[in-house]
Amino acid sequence: MGDFGVEAKGVKQIKFTNWSQTFSCEPNLYFVPKDVEELREIIFLAKSTNKKIRVVGCGHSPSDICCTDDYMISLRFFNNVLSINCETNTIRVEAGITLTEINAYLDSHKLAIPVLGSVSDITIAGVISTGTHGTGAKFGVLADYVLDMELITTSGDTIKCSRDENSDVFLSALSGLGAIGIIIRLTFQCEPAFLLYEYSYPSTLGEVLEELDEELKSCDHYRFLWFPHTDCVSVQNNNRIYNKEVTKYTASQRACNWFWDYAIGYYTLEFAYWLSTYYQPLVPYINRIWFWLLYSRPKERINISHKVFNFECLFKQHVNEWSIPREKTAKVLLELKSWIERTPNIYVHFPVEVRFVKEDDIYLSPAYGRDSTFINIIMYRPYGKDVSHSAYWDQYEKIMKESGG
Repeated sequence: MGDFGVEAKGVKQIKFTNWSQTFSCEPNLYFVPKDVEELREIIFLAKSTNKKIRVVGCGHSPSDICCTDDYMISLRFFNNVLSINCETNTIRVEAGITLTEINAYLDSHKLAIPVLGSVSDITIAGVISTGTHGTGAKFGVLADYVLDMELITTSGDTIKCSRDENSDVFLSALSGLGAIGIIIRLTFQCEPAFLLYEYSYPSTLGEVLEELDEELKSCDHYRFLWFPHTDCVSVQNNNRIYNKEVTKYTASQRACNWFWDYAIGYYTLEFAYWLSTYYQPLVPYINRIWFWLLYSRPKERINISHKVFNFECLFKQHVNEWSIPREKTAKVLLELKSWIERTPNIYVHFPVEVRFVKEDDIYLSPAYGRDSTFINIIMYRPYGKDVSHSAYWDQYEKIMKESGG
């Protein structure tokens, strides 16, 4: 046990707010330890003062999981690459490094992470602790690519674990929400760098569900976006491609892309949804118009893998995502669509994002023991203004629970 001089390094009156600005807290003390010994001293201090600890990353979680009235720890100084092995395609990193930093480092060594989610401005420890995932029937949650890790427990001990050493600790800490200990280092399995060919095209919900099994077999990374209050779907088909060049755009093409992606797809959409907070029946028209403006024509491009995996998540939002057995996909989506259509005064934003993940053996993973479909619903907060969403959330969760969510 230390002399707790570390208490003086804790900062008071810090307010933490998550990215969506849906949850905030003011921890009793906020710490940014420089090394493992300082981190261990904070743990001892917390035990002696009967305080709980929450470790925070970049705050992208839509939940209040990081919020605490006790001690909050940021591992932003634990952001180093410790080693890389281009023969085994592995990288060893500290827990506070972000995926953005890892992607840049891997680019310079002609390696890549096999699959990514929508954003990379998140820490690697946060990614693996929360079941973060991308899409692809042959690809697991990102935690499934961790080979080994070190964590510090509440006793201050450092535990090394993997599938071969302390396997129960390892499989519990992966997707463990930080409950097992504080992750400090890990080794991640990568693969040789690759490009992705993205082909997106319009379809209907009925067609997509009818062809789903074949599409999942033929596509590396398949997902689709359904636009509620319509039958419209945007399918996004991403496949590995080699010996090709990244799509080049002229200055005028880049300006045109910015106009549609941001002037229309971001700023005008936020204004339209803000208007709809005063007259909600506008929402179905907004969903239909924006599908026609941005998603009604096929598009294609080739780019570095992480630049295709990552996705513009637009402005502040409430989100709710559950996983279900893959074979329940059509049942759940059709039930949700039917409920929206027959329920008066229910107006929901686009998209409903649907992604697919391979089963794993991680104890607390949403994909434990079953090939899974992740269905993500959303309600935006235009200019920070909250919108009614409790009835939508309740019915969605009821439908998901009934199908094993």
